[in-house]
Amino acid sequence: MDLNSLMHQVSGGEKIAMLTCYDATFAKLMEAAGVDILLVGDSLGMVLQGADSTLGVTMQDMLYHTRCVAAGAPNTLIMADMPVNSYESDPAVAYKNASALLDAGAHVVKFEGGGVRVETARYLVKRGIAVCAHLGFTPQSVKQLGGYKIQGKTEESAAQMINDAQAMAEAGVSFVLLEMVPASLARNLTEAISVPTIGIGAGVDCSGQVLVLQDLLGIYTGVADKDPATFKSPRFVHNFLKETNSIQDAVKRYVEAVKNGTFPAIEHSY
Repeated sequence: MDLNSLMHQVSGGEKIAMLTCYDATFAKLMEAAGVDILLVGDSLGMVLQGADSTLGVTMQDMLYHTRCVAAGAPNTLIMADMPVNSYESDPAVAYKNASALLDAGAHVVKFEGGGVRVETARYLVKRGIAVCAHLGFTPQSVKQLGGYKIQGKTEESAAQMINDAQAMAEAGVSFVLLEMVPASLARNLTEAISVPTIGIGAGVDCSGQVLVLQDLLGIYTGVADKDPATFKSPRFVHNFLKETNSIQDAVKRYVEAVKNGTFPAIEHSY
């Protein structure tokens, strides 16, 4: 599915089902299961590399995994994260790195933040690169945010997030991803902008949903060198594998639950 076809799907009221993906085998499985967008996320720093954040992920890592995913899913829209230090310093540097991700097989690039990042988004869009803006909790800023905390809880921060989303939409981004924000704010923001929103811990009223694959399967237990017994899954996570004995069926159930609006439920929202 190309970007135009997906936008037509959204305009008809159908939800977007997105999952993270890092290799060709799972890419092939997800394409067969009907996943709309495969996100090559810098979350690979945690779920594949065993780190406690995404901050150590490099452009080389992202290019390698994007090529792997593209090989396994030639007919599915692929979004790739721009890792830390690949876009912040200069829009021209961002364009160079975004172009490299497209050459590796991505169709859309995603980067974090609003504010000064709006001009970076505008710069890329004007040069033919589709962009997803990532707002709310932004993992690359985990240290500045003081940990993994819900964003947009105050009136001031909620208004700023809506303003950032509107500015990004006006700059021409294709999607806005909202992570760990109150469901009521995500609903208001989705209604306030003209582009689809994709939520993770942002309630059911977004235009679509994304989960990390390892969370969907219930196999992520935290940093590699930590005792798994000390790990607590985020509220927005649901283990779809528990409902079936098949990974393929678990992915299909996720897609179905997103499409029919049963995931996320109230217990997965803030």
